[in-house]
Amino acid sequence: MTALIILAVAGLWAGMQNTLAGGGSFVTLPALLLTGLSPLAANITSTVALFPGQMASGFAGRSMVLGVGRLSFRWLIVISLVGGAVGALLLLITPPTIFAKMIPWLVLFATGVFAWGSFVRTARAEPAKINVGMLGAIQFVIAIYGGYFGGGIGFLMMAALSVAGMHARNAGATKNALAAAMNASAVAMFALSPEVQWVEAGVLAVSSTVGYLAGVWVLRRINEKALRIGVVILGVALTIGLFWRQLS
Repeated sequence: MTALIILAVAGLWAGMQNTLAGGGSFVTLPALLLTGLSPLAANITSTVALFPGQMASGFAGRSMVLGVGRLSFRWLIVISLVGGAVGALLLLITPPTIFAKMIPWLVLFATGVFAWGSFVRTARAEPAKINVGMLGAIQFVIAIYGGYFGGGIGFLMMAALSVAGMHARNAGATKNALAAAMNASAVAMFALSPEVQWVEAGVLAVSSTVGYLAGVWVLRRINEKALRIGVVILGVALTIGLFWRQLS
């Protein structure tokens, strides 16, 4: 019961976190690890659990989604679906021991991406544009990473779409929809995996969906910079903890 309460609080926090600044998996992953799940099972369960909230946020912002030039939104969805499926397949065939060794590096990378997207990218001058072919290739790679691990994909997509010339509001709505698409492929494949812990996933799914909706209300009342700093601190702490766990 204590574990389920921890997961319910973590899901609520993660849903609000994703609405406000992204990085919700930094909350659900350690919560699942604390309940005794292996890194592989925690990653897969977290992806499944956060999917309903991603769908809700993607649907809510559907009027603002856009394509880029000749690369329509439909093609971006297709690219995300295929890439997400490839990433999920790679995760399913990765031995748990190998993934356990990789996850500290993945969390470190995701934390770096989040910090860059929060504090570096926004301070830079308008970057040079990239063409739609390059954007498609970048989105495919991001989708593979998203299906495999997923931490930091929001900022990776925001960066790519912004560099391609999309306005921030549209880029935010578009990346939410694309995140739901790439995780739809992953969830479809993970649903058959014995690594999914459905009780934990159910608790997280309900509480994180409430968190996504609550995040809209909180967004107008919270200091976003402080929130982003907190996410980076959490990511660094989780990275250190995971490396320490490997060495001990």
